[in-house]
Amino acid sequence: MIKKIFSGVQPTGNLHLGNYLGAIKNFVDLNNDSNNECVFCVVDLHAITVKQNPRELKSNIQETVATFIASGIDPKRSIIFNQSGVPAHAEGAWILSCVARTGWLNRMTQFKEKAGKDKEKASVGLYSYPVLMAADILLYDATHVPVGDDQKQHLELSRDIAHKFNTDYGLDFFPLPEPVMNNNTRIMSLRDGNKKMSKSDSSSYSRILMTDSNDDIRTKIKKSKTDSMKMPNDELSLDGRPEISNLLNIFSAVSKESKELVIKKFAGKEISEFKSDLTDILIDLIEPISSEIKKLIDDKGFLNKVLQDGANKAKSISAVTISEIHDLMGLKS
Repeated sequence: MIKKIFSGVQPTGNLHLGNYLGAIKNFVDLNNDSNNECVFCVVDLHAITVKQNPRELKSNIQETVATFIASGIDPKRSIIFNQSGVPAHAEGAWILSCVARTGWLNRMTQFKEKAGKDKEKASVGLYSYPVLMAADILLYDATHVPVGDDQKQHLELSRDIAHKFNTDYGLDFFPLPEPVMNNNTRIMSLRDGNKKMSKSDSSSYSRILMTDSNDDIRTKIKKSKTDSMKMPNDELSLDGRPEISNLLNIFSAVSKESKELVIKKFAGKEISEFKSDLTDILIDLIEPISSEIKKLIDDKGFLNKVLQDGANKAKSISAVTISEIHDLMGLKS
């Protein structure tokens, strides 16, 4: 059975190792599976829920596409486009906002977290963000959506909206999308093992970028926070050592060895020896990707063509969905 996959990534620029291991690596695997039809969207309309520098946003869109392709997503196999290039996303979001219920949106924990204490000053776009996400997914009849733990609630809302639309019009129009859980690799800051790796961290040493040079990687791993003890002998010995646990998670994810096996491999050794081996496997992973990203960014014509070709394909699919919705709702004769 063919699975229709949809996923979106915000064009934040400077994608880091956490983005790669938590999402993009999974996208590549999905792209390479002949049983999947994949749509990967750079969700620039979602990005403008906070103020953006127009020039930076355009550059970040191109860098995100370059990272997709350099990591192994083939634009000939999968559709890659930016959200604002397909008007059906905005129209679909309005239509589905008339189906969604405010009570559902009021329960969205991400809005509460991002809006903070003074939610009265938050934009309407930030509040209705999950409805646009539902439109993104449902326009392409997606059957499966890769999600991390922080996006599960939004996917559940998409299913609720799809179910209500189907019930309102008495037919199974939208499939109810199923989650494809991203691997559980939660990559934390290199400076604080209790915080997620993030571009917003004030210290550039907190994260490894997918465009970092070999010297950058060596320096960041060398300076990464650890402790004065030797490597643990078992998982129980990791209690109270979040930074070492994080580095072990990274080694496991990159090497594709179980964490248990990695712990056994380095048990009782000096942390410096472990860091040296970790640096080597990170360079092996990132160097070819980083090199390709830089080449692609220099070829803006190619990146723009990928986006345009992808947008044309996405328009063809989404236009059919919108037309059928118009018929069902009586929006045209």
